[in-house]
Amino acid sequence: MMGYQLAYMLIRFVTYPQKHFDVWLVLARFKRYRKPSVQTRRSQSRENIEKTRTKSQPEQCVRSTMFLLLTVAVDLAIELTPERQTKPDLRGAPFGSVFTDHMLSIEWTLAHGWQTPRITPFRNLSLHPACSGLQYAIQLFEGMKAYRGADSRLRLFRPLLNMDRMVRSAERACLPVFDQAELLECIRRLVELESEWISDSDPATLYIRPTFIGTETFLGLRRPTRALLYVFLSPGLGSYFSPGAPGADLALWAEPKYIRAWRGGTGDVKMGGNYGGSLGPQCEAAERGCQQVLWLYGDDQQITEAGTMNIFLHWTNENGVEELATPPLDGLILPGITRQSILELAREWGVCEVTERPLTMATLLRGLEDGRVREMFGCGTACLLCPVGRVHYQGENFQIPCQESKSTGLLSTRLLMKLKDIQYGRIASDWTVLV
Repeated sequence: MMGYQLAYMLIRFVTYPQKHFDVWLVLARFKRYRKPSVQTRRSQSRENIEKTRTKSQPEQCVRSTMFLLLTVAVDLAIELTPERQTKPDLRGAPFGSVFTDHMLSIEWTLAHGWQTPRITPFRNLSLHPACSGLQYAIQLFEGMKAYRGADSRLRLFRPLLNMDRMVRSAERACLPVFDQAELLECIRRLVELESEWISDSDPATLYIRPTFIGTETFLGLRRPTRALLYVFLSPGLGSYFSPGAPGADLALWAEPKYIRAWRGGTGDVKMGGNYGGSLGPQCEAAERGCQQVLWLYGDDQQITEAGTMNIFLHWTNENGVEELATPPLDGLILPGITRQSILELAREWGVCEVTERPLTMATLLRGLEDGRVREMFGCGTACLLCPVGRVHYQGENFQIPCQESKSTGLLSTRLLMKLKDIQYGRIASDWTVLV
């Protein structure tokens, strides 16, 4: 099986190398993490694949559908809940407050390696009080979403990038690495089982939260000899944020006395400590009428992230050139999947210069003073894309304009529509994987 999957990934990468950086990431780690016990499971016949070909769906759509034929088989134990929940009304429900009927869990021990993955009824965890995940924050998580398209099919958005980022986080946390293809197949099976939780409406999504914790029962600080990887799902509608009035832009508090991450730290991996440590400043931001913190770093007050999001600035830069700029991946910020997708789309369109470079508060303020800022927005899996309307800095509010281009309109709106069209299957793209 792995031979077929490797060959398929190589074909995709060689044919479209710029569009398949996610494949390259997996290939780079393929030999190290694969397990010899994987079996072949052909879940869709070639005849069915050919039926998916239409005049409006080119070859790349068929290549995406081929992933179904090449999914891996895993030994997966499934215990169904005796009674499913009554589906609640999700309108007005806060993000992450409702959970589906089942979850996935996989135990690991140094002595026996990875155990059989299990899908079970959703339940509380039983952990030892000395568990290293609780005592020393040896834990990490990922964030993904499943979308139901107009064709009623479920899609995952660039999940291989999530799997690779999770492996990098595991390495940084001294947790065991895992077979990315096998975990993705287990997640696919879980989403498939809970597919009734995703309605056909456009804003409806199923948030996927893979979590990985050390379960060592030992108060000494050392590499865990026991760990638990589990995945649960949360359906929802609408945005992660609740700025106030529907559609209101985000307000950010820029305060240099707090920093989110530092070079050599863990800012570029998805560990829970990065988020828990930001809660105090976020509460201070709320006291000042802001939803999130605009994180600054260093004596020159480099802009790094906006709350839990990557940040973009669309403006006319110091050289008079229209530019879409975002801070570079220098160890301070998380390499977001939405961030990477925005960069790739903007570069493909060629409507402005697209750069990854340091941005400072002084640079932003000069741009605002000169009237060169067109818009500013954050992005991430939970919120997708969120415009910034105001920055509170040193006791003063700075309004962020939204200047539309006469030829293309607001760039963030165009990016948002393109991403949603891909995620909901309204246009063919090899960025999505069918469930």
